[in-house]
Amino acid sequence: MKFLCLTKFACLLACLLGLLTVPASAQTPVATPFPPLITSPASPAPPRAPTAPTAPQAPGISSSGKPFVNLQVGNGTERENLSTAIQLVIVMTLLTLAPSLILLMTSFTRIVIVLGFVRTALGVPSAPANQLLIGVSMFLTFFIMAPVWQQIQDQAINPYMSEQINSNEAMDRAIEPIRDFMLRQTRPGEVDFFLDLAGMGRTDVKDLPMRVVLPAFVISELRTAFQMGFLIFIPFLVIDFLVGSTLMSMGMMMMPPTMVALPLKLLLFVLVDGWQLVVRSLVQSFAS
Repeated sequence: MKFLCLTKFACLLACLLGLLTVPASAQTPVATPFPPLITSPASPAPPRAPTAPTAPQAPGISSSGKPFVNLQVGNGTERENLSTAIQLVIVMTLLTLAPSLILLMTSFTRIVIVLGFVRTALGVPSAPANQLLIGVSMFLTFFIMAPVWQQIQDQAINPYMSEQINSNEAMDRAIEPIRDFMLRQTRPGEVDFFLDLAGMGRTDVKDLPMRVVLPAFVISELRTAFQMGFLIFIPFLVIDFLVGSTLMSMGMMMMPPTMVALPLKLLLFVLVDGWQLVVRSLVQSFAS
């Protein structure tokens, strides 16, 4: 009887312990997943209407930072484009030769040659330097040609800037003062010489073409410059003769005459104010 009571008590205790030790997963309800949403298929986009092609834009500066240059000559036919390209080449060539042509048509030729003769006659080939002689020649050219530039300014440039005349008429008016200047400094014999070479015969002065006036003026300028150079050499040549003969009479044949003559030449040139005399002679030679 006691054993039966103990057995029931043990079974009851086991049931109580089993209820107390139930796992938490068994006590909490498991969340069921929601069913997937069923969406209706998207309707296709309507087709776009075709757009007109846009005009090509001129290329600009690239994003890489490197400049992009686009050179286009003409928009017409092939013959017009070729003519424009030839004109561009001619203009670039004239711009390259323009400084030389302008110098040949002014007083620069005579001035730079005479100043070079002065330096050679003194016996100092490196003083003054070439840059200095060219600079002095340029400024003297501006001084002598100032009246001619003023005439060009009044007769050609100002009317053209105010749109009173076209470019061709402005060019003709600009050439006239320079042409008159060159004819005043050109000997008649030089003009006749180039007229004979051109086979034109005797021509009136106002009808002389530039292809005759320009070379005649250059040859005449060279001749005048060499004549002035000869006159400049005479006093320095006398000093060389005197120094050479003096050294020979004294028996100093080993002494270079240049070492004695150079200081005497410089002294004479400074005493007579040689630079002023040379510049005055050059300026007055263009006044006639």
